Formats: sequence, structure tokens, C-alpha cells
Amino acid sequence: MHSPFPVRPRLRARRAWLAVVSRCVAGIPLLLASGGVSAEAAYPTKPVTIIVGFPPGTATDAVARMLSEQLTQRMGQQFVVDNRPGAGGSIGAAMGARAKPDGYTLMIGASAPQAINPHVYSNLTYDARKDFAPIGMLVWLPYLLVVSPDNPARDLTQYLAQAKASPNTVTYATTGVGTTSHLIMSVLMAKSGTSMTHIPYKGSSQVQTDIIGGRVTSTFDTMMSTLAMVKSNRLRAIAVSTPVRSKLFPDVPTVAEQGYPGFDMGAWLGLIAPAGIDSTIQNRLAKEVNATLQDPAMKQKLTELGAEVRTTATPAEFGAFMKADYDAWGKIVKAFNVKPSE
Repeated sequence: MHSPFPVRPRLRARRAWLAVVSRCVAGIPLLLASGGVSAEAAYPTKPVTIIVGFPPGTATDAVARMLSEQLTQRMGQQFVVDNRPGAGGSIGAAMGARAKPDGYTLMIGASAPQAINPHVYSNLTYDARKDFAPIGMLVWLPYLLVVSPDNPARDLTQYLAQAKASPNTVTYATTGVGTTSHLIMSVLMAKSGTSMTHIPYKGSSQVQTDIIGGRVTSTFDTMMSTLAMVKSNRLRAIAVSTPVRSKLFPDVPTVAEQGYPGFDMGAWLGLIAPAGIDSTIQNRLAKEVNATLQDPAMKQKLTELGAEVRTTATPAEFGAFMKADYDAWGKIVKAFNVKPSE
């Protein structure tokens, strides 16, 4: 029989080792909280959903899918686009606002749901100013004023002359009441002293079909949506909404050039999250988004699609932009007394 005495040192050593392990395990939450192993370093550990409040094939959807592909490659987890269209992006925004703020549900923020709809609709189930955390700006979407190739108007001056000669017989289509296309045309009419009949549609494709068929006179729509039709000469672009001409359409003058200095309108897209997201994850995402948008290949592809890459240095800077945009659209909606029932 072996002596029991040699066992005691081994037992004491085992107990000492278990005590060390126990202290280490107990210290893990503190280590995470103190930044020893940060939330940023651990994120993401599973797939991330990006909610898009617009249908597949739209400008917003196209940008979201390009971004998700790049973030998947950069961050080592799948970023998946989830289309939740309806109510000018408000359905997707409401869903995003209710999501857990853990970084695994993000949204593509846009002018309509974040800055316009809150001033138009009184029954929204989210607060655009409180329910979202900014991550980073993505792109700016210039708008093109387009008509049928059969329309005799070759520029904005001739187009507005038509409207002045025949008040309310010149029609303009939009993707709905209170949408960016509706408000941009409202501003143009106010500045030019013209009156045209508003025909709201549910989507851009039917608008373009009806312009080509002569059932509607014109529309102000994103360059991304109208690019193919203009390039194929099925629609004629007569003005661009930004203060500088587009590299894609250098022969199309701006609204500002054609008699309305200072005219600068369009829509933005950005990445946002539910309010309350961990700031380390928020900053990590902002860093990755900016790096993605600075990639020459990504930049070129977005430009060719009709979007202008615009980034913000920090989430706070993007948040300040969103607030200013919210206030600016609010003044426009109020000025034109835009109502859902219009």
C-alpha cells in the first residue's frame, strides 16, 4: 500500500489550480467590459441582417447588396439583405427600430423614412430622431428630370414653358405622395411659378413605361433608376438636380444652370442601427463602411450606377447630418402642406 502523505501536495496543487481557473473565468466579464477583449474585436460572431425598406431592384436595394457583399468579405460573417418594402420605407424602419440593438440587425437609412415621412404621416410607429443610431453615410442619389423622346422640350426652359402655356395639363409622375420625387418637383414648381398635375405611382418602372407611352409628361427620379432608359434613348434627360453636372451625363445641364441658382436636391442612403447599439460595434462598422467606400473598384461601380459616394468621418458626424436633413425636409413638407390623402 502506498503512503497517503504524497497525495496531499498533489491535492493542494490541484485545488490551487482550480482556484486560479475559477478566478480567470470570473474575470472574463470584467475583461470584456474593460476592453481587454472588446466587443469590437469579438463582433460579428454570426450573420448580420441589413433591413432595406424598399423592393428588390431599387436604388436602395442595389447599394445595400453591394455593401453587404463587401462587409461579408471584410468582417468574416455573412451580411444578408432583408427587403421589407412599403409605405415609403416606413415599414422597414419600424421593424428596424424594434430590433435588438446588438449589431446583428442593421438598416439602410434613407431620406424618405428618416427625414420626410415623419413630417407627412402622423401614425408612424417609430421616432426617426430617437430610435436609430447613425453608423455612416453611403451615397448621395442625384435626380434626373426626364421626358419622352417625343416631347419637343429639349431643356428645362422649354419644358417649363409648356407648363406655363397650359397650366395643369402638363403632368408629372412620382413614386408617391410625400416622396423625394414629389417634393423635388414641388420645389421646382414653386421656384418657376408653374403648376402641373401630380400623378402618384407605386414604383418607377410603371412611371417610365407611361412616360414613354405618352400617358404622363415627366418625372424627377433617381439617376440610378433612370440611367438605363436614358442611355438607351428611351427617355430624355433635360436637367439634373445636383449643383454640378454628372460625369455620366455631362451634356445634361443642372437645374441651377438653367435659371435657378442654388437648386441642390437629392436623396441620401446610409447605414444605421437600432438606438442603444454598443459604441465599439458602432465605430467598428463605421470604420469598415468607410474603408469599403474608399475602395476604388467599389467607388467606380457605384459611380457607374448613378450614385455619388459620400462618407462621414464618424457616426456623430452622420448623426448631425441626419438631424439637419430631418429639419430641412420638415420645412419643405410644411411649406407645401403635403398630406397623405393628397
